[in-house]
Amino acid sequence: MRILLIIGTGSFIGGICRYLLSKFIQSRYLSTFPFGTLGVNIAGCFIIGIVFALSERTNISLEMRLFLATGVCGGFTTFSAFSYETYILLRNGQLMYAIVYISASVLLGVSATFAGYSLLKLA
Repeated sequence: MRILLIIGTGSFIGGICRYLLSKFIQSRYLSTFPFGTLGVNIAGCFIIGIVFALSERTNISLEMRLFLATGVCGGFTTFSAFSYETYILLRNGQLMYAIVYISASVLLGVSATFAGYSLLKLA
């Protein structure tokens, strides 16, 4: 039960941060393209890269790793919103936006994970 509370607390924090950052980013663009969700996904991938690099480099407890990776990052990243927004773009006939959104999410997400991981491996 303790582990579930740790993960749940992290998810609560991550979900709130996701909402705030997504709205902040999206408010900067006058477009139907989901820049807010894209930005959150890239940031979440970068953060999880850092968490796993730290867990290899230091003695982060299992509880802290679960809190950060499963909880905070799991609540923060938004691939369920990603899939829904992609569906909406396709349904609305915005094929090019859908292709760009899918490609950018995957390519930039993997790159951000690598960058976050590599950042701490170099230090």
